[in-house]
This record gives sequence, structure tokens and C-alpha cells, in this order.
Amino acid sequence: MEYRQISTSLEHDVLTVTLDRPERLNAYTFRMREEIEHALDVADADDRVRVVVFTGSGRAFCAGADLAAGGDTFDPGAGDPEAFRDDGGRLVLRLYRSKKPLIAAINGPAVGVGATMTLPMDIRIASTEARFGFVFARRGITPDGCSTWFLPRVVGLDRALEWCFTGRVFDAAEARESGLVRELVAPDELLPRARDLARSIADHTPPVAIALTRHLLWTMQSAPDPETAHRHESRALHWTGGSPDAREAVAAFLEKRPPKFAMRVGEDLPELPALG
Repeated sequence: MEYRQISTSLEHDVLTVTLDRPERLNAYTFRMREEIEHALDVADADDRVRVVVFTGSGRAFCAGADLAAGGDTFDPGAGDPEAFRDDGGRLVLRLYRSKKPLIAAINGPAVGVGATMTLPMDIRIASTEARFGFVFARRGITPDGCSTWFLPRVVGLDRALEWCFTGRVFDAAEARESGLVRELVAPDELLPRARDLARSIADHTPPVAIALTRHLLWTMQSAPDPETAHRHESRALHWTGGSPDAREAVAAFLEKRPPKFAMRVGEDLPELPALG
């Protein structure tokens, strides 16, 4: 696929995906969603990719939906409302299903879908110059991107309600205080810090165990009780405990050397079970 609205680069097992419409503050379009989905498909299938970092080109991360269509921007037209699915939600669900860890390096304004697309990413860090806003009510619409599921789990229901009710834009300090992002760094240190985090995953952990861990941590958010989590964790431990990677990890620890993991997500990842 020819990328027109994102760019990608792979360096030392870390794929960087850059939203790349700086003249429009990286405003979101259907084309952008298709390109990000394609990049994720490639990343999941490429065992050279251990971690994916997302950032924006220029001074914004993503300014939300492109409003070039004016008042009709959010009009879905005729059709069955039960069959309609919001496009931001389609992207968020694809991010949620990623087999590789995702890090958001939020370099500037992230509003609307630009904020909700970061919620299924596993680690969010931000520039001190970043700004955030769940501005849907101020555009006359309701939240998108599955954010009514994700956002209260990240920051709590009362904070999520206030942000969505007011639609106000808030600064990076409030995002950090609320837990929306885990760390603030100076603008010129943002990508190096994100890549350092990515390298700490890629250098020291096995890719298959990480894919299974990501799946467990996200899906168990909806588990009805700890017994369900115990059942799923036990299944994963039964499988990973007898794996070559587990034997290598223990041997490397005892021998005080870096591990050399041989298992690959593209070939060795077992079927990921559904919740239940």
C-alpha cells in the first residue's frame, strides 16, 4: 500500500508510525485509518517488529476529524443505523487487536479521534507541549472510538464524564495527573524516550510471551471475576511454561547472559482465546 497520510520507519526492531498530514495538523481521514490498519497488519506479520511507536508530524499529534466537509462532516447519510459503525471505532478496535505492544508518543494536540485512538495503546507518554480534548459534545456529537469503554477504565468515570460533558481542551499536566499519560518529557526528548521504552521491551523479553501478556491484560478488563482471570492465566502459563523461550530465559538468568529468544509471533503464537 502506498502511504500518503502516514509514514513508517523500522529501526532496531522498533517500527515508528508517524501521522503525516502536518499541513492539516494530522487531521484524521478514512484514508489515514486504512493506512494505519495496513501498517499494523504488516507489523503483526513481520517478526522484525517488536514494538510500534505512534507519533505525529509537525506540531500536532492529531487534531481530530478533518472538518473539510463542513457541517456534513459527521453526517453518515442514508442507511441502517444498526449497521453503521463509526470509523474511529474501527481503527481503535484494530489497535486493540494488535499482537505487538503499542506506544503513543504524543507530541502535540490530540483531540477528538486524535485522543481516542491513543486509548488502546499500551503506554502513553507526551510532550510537555501536548494538549488533549474529548471535544465531541462541542461538535454536536457523542464520543467515538470505543472511548466510552476505554476512557473510564483509564481515568475513572467521573473524570471521563467531565471531559466529555465539557469538551474542553486541557494541558499535558492534567493528562499526567489523571493517568491519561504516564510520563511527560521535553519535546525534543519525546521520541528518544519512546524508543528507549520500546527497546527495553525488545531487548529483554520474548515476543510470544509479550503478545499473550498484552492479550490477557486487555481482555481481563472485562472478566466478571478473578476466577475467570485465573483460568485464562493458567492456560497461558501451561503453554508458555513448557516453551523453548521459558527454558532460554531461565538459562540466561542463571548464566548471567542476555537471552536469545527463538520463538516468533508469526509462527509460534497460539490461538488467542476469547473471554469466557
